[in-house]
Amino acid sequence: MSCLAVLISTIPCFAQSEPPSPYYSRGNSFGVFTAYSNDSSHILLGASEDRKLLEFGVSYSRRLLQNRIVTWQYDGELLPVALESDPVLHVTEQELLPVPGAVSSFSFIPYAACHAGSGIDTYTLSGVVFSFKYVNTCGRQWTIGEGMSPVGFRWNFTPRRRWQPLIEGHGGYMYSTQPIPVLQAGNFNFTFDMGAGVEIFRPKRAKSQQSVRAEYRYHHISNHDTAGANPGIDNGVIQVTYVFGR
Repeated sequence: MSCLAVLISTIPCFAQSEPPSPYYSRGNSFGVFTAYSNDSSHILLGASEDRKLLEFGVSYSRRLLQNRIVTWQYDGELLPVALESDPVLHVTEQELLPVPGAVSSFSFIPYAACHAGSGIDTYTLSGVVFSFKYVNTCGRQWTIGEGMSPVGFRWNFTPRRRWQPLIEGHGGYMYSTQPIPVLQAGNFNFTFDMGAGVEIFRPKRAKSQQSVRAEYRYHHISNHDTAGANPGIDNGVIQVTYVFGR
């Protein structure tokens, strides 16, 4: 009888489950994201204008520290598809003087934004007056590449709430199939970003926690003077990430 009483008394202990954590966070998490910027300008370091950026990637995060105020996480990103777009200026010239009729055309990628237009220009060389009519049109050139940001950290604040403001920063590289943002620059560029946003968690589930992150980042690309030209690109990037993990 004594053994049976001990066994019965232990049943409530086995029936009790571990109390749920008050925090909305994960020890390890994975994400799938897309990022886009429609323009570039001299925000901080870059000089190239009118560059677009479109990225598709995955991320991995690991919790390093957590308390009532903040959750600090390591965060790395892999970009199997990174697309960068440069403006292309197409120029057509028709000679008026001294020999009317000769037509020439060429294209190049400018540092600044492309501006379409037309007109007549004149110059003098060795006493001879040259006059020509020109027509400028604009196009775009997309370059595909890949990238990685193995160094990155994120800080989520108010981790007991489903809506959590955050700040973050990353560093890495981007390799493209041709030089960007101009032909004199290199195929290999260094990248870094820093930004802020919000992470919205879904109601807690038994096995995993899911969330959506929306961020605005300052994103910089440059070759660190390893090529003939290094104008750099500054983009303001909007990124949206779906995150899951435990």
